[in-house]
Order: sequence, then structure tokens, then C-alpha cells
Amino acid sequence: MAMLTPEQGFLLLGAFWLFMLLATQIFAKRKEDSREEFLAAKRHIPWWMGGASVAASWTWAGALLVSTQMSYEKGLAGLFWFLVPNIIALGIFFFLGPRIREMFAHGFTLPQYISHRLGSPLVHKLYLIPFFFGQVIAVAFNVFAASTLISVLTGISVAVLMPILVLIPLSYTLLSGVRSSIVTDFMQMVILLAGVIVVIPLAVAAVGGFGPIEAGFGGTSHTSGMFDPEVAFAFGIVTSIGLISQTLSDQQYWQRVFAIKKEDVPKAFLFGAFLFAVVPLGLSLLGFMAANPATGVSLPAGTDPSMIGILTVSSLVPAAITMVFVVMLMAGLCSPADSGISAAASLWVTDVIPYSSEEKRVMALQDGEKKLSEQDEAVMQKLERRAVLQTRVGMVVLSVVALAVAYLSYAIAGFGVKQLFLLSISIAACISVPTVLSLYWEGLKAKGVFIGSGIAIAIGMPAFIYFNWANNAPMIVASSVFMLVASAAGCLLTPSLERLWNGGKGFINKSKW
Repeated sequence: MAMLTPEQGFLLLGAFWLFMLLATQIFAKRKEDSREEFLAAKRHIPWWMGGASVAASWTWAGALLVSTQMSYEKGLAGLFWFLVPNIIALGIFFFLGPRIREMFAHGFTLPQYISHRLGSPLVHKLYLIPFFFGQVIAVAFNVFAASTLISVLTGISVAVLMPILVLIPLSYTLLSGVRSSIVTDFMQMVILLAGVIVVIPLAVAAVGGFGPIEAGFGGTSHTSGMFDPEVAFAFGIVTSIGLISQTLSDQQYWQRVFAIKKEDVPKAFLFGAFLFAVVPLGLSLLGFMAANPATGVSLPAGTDPSMIGILTVSSLVPAAITMVFVVMLMAGLCSPADSGISAAASLWVTDVIPYSSEEKRVMALQDGEKKLSEQDEAVMQKLERRAVLQTRVGMVVLSVVALAVAYLSYAIAGFGVKQLFLLSISIAACISVPTVLSLYWEGLKAKGVFIGSGIAIAIGMPAFIYFNWANNAPMIVASSVFMLVASAAGCLLTPSLERLWNGGKGFINKSKW
């Protein structure tokens, strides 16, 4: 197995870091210090760049590592139940993206829209729980996975690598906000596609063509086919609910909806879904190869199964090609990290930082495209400087918290990349149904959202995490379905709930809605 020395590993990290910083300085230099620029890139990103950014942001540790692991362990069934929900999760924005741009043209975040749509401070705060949680886990997940990967190849300690792999995306995202993230996403997607085109054919040639790959279509568990019922139940249901729900509760994709040119949003997300699919499809071949004992690839005892892809490559191709593969994976793992940092900062400055009544009045005038007086312009300039500063503060705070979560995951025995993947989708189902309903159903009530999603978060999420830790597949499925059903029931049964409210004489203070 070809390995890199620790010195080569640090050199590779340094070169990648320098390349991204230079790219940001050259191609993503911000035009002004304003919320519109820093949080939404002036809402002028073209479809081809936006689509590549969407694909790169969604090509996270799950797509790069878990997709190969599931192909290795569960064969075609594992690949199917991973790939199809991922594609749908992006494709759904073909409908949702244009809808929210019509309803909330000057928005920055989905929770901000929910606050505007339902007028409820309680529901707004409730929404911030999964949205912030998702960004923390997204950054922690990809940093943990990238560190584990590079550690396997170089012998550098995971504990040493994690802060480096947080600092790399943080450093260039601090420069220009979401524009930095989108421009570097585009470059990282080019690197990802180039890596698949270069590395996968060489690995296929090394095992003698597609015959040995086909022999691994059943995975190490020898599944019966693409629609194996056991895989569909234990992995497919949870993954489908979690992944499709995840984009709906992930500010990274709503931020891109608001940043891409309005008329380009549908084709940007379709293009992004297509580009994304290429990567896990290519990488799945590595899992099928490894599942075939005749190829001679083996997983060393104690090694996280998600590392099977890189172990396969390093067993079959020269060290120089292995390095190309590592750069490709680093590009994919840094992209969701910088997107998560930028998205969390937009939530922080839009939904958490308080604004005075005067500042809110001036922002409303600006959103209404009204001409500002000289005094209002002074207020707005001061507000914009503070907003950009607070955005950077949010980026740093999120990075520190995510690094702490990554270290905690590293410290827990038996906790690996797949477990972090399932944790990352654990809370998404709590608000996915209310989010869709808020865009299409005028009858949606704040009380129904609060009760349904509140129950899902309070009961379903802890149950999902516990049963995932206990490896109880039936209860993992049950808790995932419960979150979806509870949140939907709360919304759809609002008329009955309101009758109970009236009968109980308003047992919750109506002024809080």
C-alpha cells in the first residue's frame, strides 16, 4: 500500500491552503463591505458557478467516504439508497428555490423567512436549533473525516490535523464571505471531477477491468440486489428521510438560493444534482473492488470502514496517483466546511444579532428599494460595517465549536465517520415538512409548527441519537419516521389544536406567537 510521509502530508496541506487563499484573493475579492455582498454575493451568481458550488457543498464526507463504504459493505443496494436520496435532496430546490425568491426576494436565511412568514418569535427560535446544529455537525463531520483520511495515509495524528483542517477553510472564508465559498467550491468541484476521471480508470485497469468490480456488486454482506429489503429497511428509509430533509434544514443551500441569479436558480440546482452524482458513482467502484476478495484489498483491523476507498486506491495505484486522490478528497471535504462556516455566520448576523428599531426601519426601506436620506445612509453604513464584523465573529465561533465537537467524536470509542453521518441527518426531519408547507400552504399556523416540530426535536432526536449509538436498526427507523410524522401532524392538525387552545383558554401566552 502506497503511503505518504508526514513531511509530504504537511507539504500537501500547505500547498492546498496557499492555493485556496490565492484563488480567493484573485477571483473572489469582495466589492464592498455590505450584507448583500458578504452574505449573498449581490444575488448575482451565474447558474454554472452556482450549480458547481451546490454540487461541491453537497459532496461532503458522506458522498466521498460513506458512499464507498456502503458500496463495499452493502453492494448495489447500499449505493442505490445512498445516491438516489442525495440527488432528490438537491433536485427538490428546482421547485423550492424559485418559490422562496418570489415570496422573500431580499432574504438571507430560511429562519428569517419563517419569522417573516409566521410572525412567531418562538417558532423562529425553534428553527435556529436544527439550523445551527446542522452547520456545527457539517464542519465537524468533514474535519473529522478529512483528518482520519490524511492520518491513515501519512501517520500524522488526527488530533494534530483537525485544527489545521478547520483553519484552512476558515482563513479564506473570512476574506469574502459566501463569494469566497462559492468561488472555491467551483474550483474544488473541478478538482473532484478531475480526480474521478484520472484515478478511477487507473484503479479499474489495475484490477483487470469491470469483471472483478461486478463480482463485488453484493458487497461484503452479499446482498441480494439493488432492492435488498434488509438494506432498504435498515439504511434506505433513514437515509432517504434524513438526506432529503437535510437540505431543507441546511442554510448552505438556502444561502445559495438567495445568492444565485433569480432566473438561474432552477437550472443551477439541476446542474448541481448532475455534477454531484458523478462523484459517488465513480467512487462506488472502489467499494465494489474492495468487496471482491480476489482484488487483494483488505481493511486492517481497527480501521474505520469509511477509509476503504483510499485504502483501495493506495493498494492499486502508484504513490503519485494516491496523492492526486488525496487532493481530490481534501477538496471535497473542505468545500462543505467553508460552506458551513459561511452559512452559520449568515444565521448569526441575520437571526441572532439584535438590531435597533432605527436600524430595522432603514433596512426595511432598503429592502423596499426606497431612496434613503443622508441620515438614513449614515445609519445603514454603520449597520453594514457592524454586520460584516459580526459575520466574521460568527465564522470564528462556529469553527471553534465545530472543532470541539470533532475532538469529542474522536475521543468516543467506536464512533466513526458513518456515525457522524447519521448524527448529521438526525434533526433534519423535525422541520422539513413545515418548511415545505410554509412555501405552499397559506393555512400553516405557528402553533402547529411549534408543537409538531418541538415534539419531534424533544423526543425524536434524542431517541434517534441513542438508538444510533446502540446500533438498533428498527428503533433508528422508528425514531426517524416519528420525527417526520410528529412535525407533519402538528402542522396539519392545527385547526383541532386551536379548538383545544380556545377550550383551555389560551394556556400559552398568545403574545409570544
